[in-house]
Amino acid sequence: MTKHIFVTGGVVSSLGKGLTSASIGTILERRGLKVRMQKLDPYINVDPGTMSPFQHGEVYVLDDGAETDLDLGHYERFTNSPLTRDSNFTSGRIYLKVIQKERDGKYLGKTVQVVPHITDEIKAAIRGLAGPDVDVVITELGGTVGDIEGLPFFEAIRQMPLDIGRENCLFVHLTLVPYLKAAKELKTKPTQHSVQQLRQIGIQPDILIVRTERDLGQENADKIALFCNLEKRAVIEEKDKEFSIYEVPSGLVEYGLDKLILEKLHLLQAGPSGMEDWDDLVHRIKNPKHDVNIAVVGKYIEHRDAYKSIYEALDHAGFSHSTRVIVKRIEAEQLERQEAASVLAGIDGLLVPGGFGHRGIEGKIQAVRYAREHQIPFFGICLGMQVAVIEYGRHQLGLDDANSTEFDTATPHPVICLLEEQRGIETKGASMRLGAQPCNLAEGSLLAKVYGKSEVSERHRHRYEFNPDYREQFQSGGMSLSGVSPNGKLVEAIELPGHPWFAAVQFHPEFKSKPHHPHPLFHGFIEAALKRHQSRK
Repeated sequence: MTKHIFVTGGVVSSLGKGLTSASIGTILERRGLKVRMQKLDPYINVDPGTMSPFQHGEVYVLDDGAETDLDLGHYERFTNSPLTRDSNFTSGRIYLKVIQKERDGKYLGKTVQVVPHITDEIKAAIRGLAGPDVDVVITELGGTVGDIEGLPFFEAIRQMPLDIGRENCLFVHLTLVPYLKAAKELKTKPTQHSVQQLRQIGIQPDILIVRTERDLGQENADKIALFCNLEKRAVIEEKDKEFSIYEVPSGLVEYGLDKLILEKLHLLQAGPSGMEDWDDLVHRIKNPKHDVNIAVVGKYIEHRDAYKSIYEALDHAGFSHSTRVIVKRIEAEQLERQEAASVLAGIDGLLVPGGFGHRGIEGKIQAVRYAREHQIPFFGICLGMQVAVIEYGRHQLGLDDANSTEFDTATPHPVICLLEEQRGIETKGASMRLGAQPCNLAEGSLLAKVYGKSEVSERHRHRYEFNPDYREQFQSGGMSLSGVSPNGKLVEAIELPGHPWFAAVQFHPEFKSKPHHPHPLFHGFIEAALKRHQSRK
């Protein structure tokens, strides 16, 4: 039978449950086990697609078009677990399914209640990932124990051992042990209270992973074990990492977490630990040979998680070049107030990521112009491609006031316009062009060389596109439309021949980058930036 690991959190939010869950997946896969990953989010939104990046961070898109929580990005970067829309359920999605069943008459004669109907639907979502080819399903519960909206999820996982056997379930609880500078000591009481709340729900954690800034110490670990009703070896320290999040799996193995999980779940089919390649990765991260300075000009810069996958993909490319990528995060609106030369001085490459809305667009356009005119490697993603097209139209093709109809419906030159399939759509949720789409690359183009093939599949999330009415004008004006949809109707990528490295794509390559396998476009971009850095030195 498939085993289930449930990862919960306490004390405070943003403890890193997603990263810890992904790291558990990593160390179990290195033992030869087949792992599936899942996130349960208590909020009422059906998915995070309509939520602000300032509140939620980035929306992570899967191949099947599901708009999901950013923690699924950790799952894909750390493991080989296949992710689908069934890898992320929200309260809204669960309730929507139950309400639809009620409207369809599936509960005739019954009063529909949280228990058992909502909890049964949650358990069905969890069991849906199990199967004969899956050894372990790791399910992370969003939020913090004690949150009102999370109670149905905690009740559902409390019931799981009753359904499939206690020997097939493992509860891992993540907490914080804060350090009080005034007292000069770590405080374990918040962790004790968090576990107490979990036990009041009816869940006794099997393993406690403790986040801390400083060494926990054996005395504190023993104290936590005693008051939380745990074996001493089941209190695992997860200290903040100095260099990279990719140190976390190796740190958990050092504390014997993999052995403890295998023992408690009776996973006799597991092989020896195979962390050598991961440890080699960590060594390379800690010992870079070069540095590059990359400017990221975005609309949501103040919220780091808004571009989480972008930053990770840049790091991955840096790892492959033994290079530390130093990111200079620049708010796009800053370039509307200051000269680009002063803001972008000293950079080796410019990346303009995606976004929605008019705010900061003119600043992004100025950034792209500076990179184009000063021969600085440039990489545009989604909106980044659209502003590159607008900038080129205005300043190279003489298309004064060229714009996107997203920002100016009356523009005389709508070089970016609404997708044909989007016209008439009024709903916002899950209605964009989403998920994996094929793209054909022009022979001899920069992208074809970088990818090493002529056809690729990449994930999309957008409503606007390059206006086909302007294709001939841009091509004759020196821009290469190097990536198109198989039917030839949609422009998916552009580049500028003769520039050291100038490429922009409508899709989101950052979602397919991994620490051991950086995305080809990010790899090529950092390579070009490194060349510029070395030539400047």
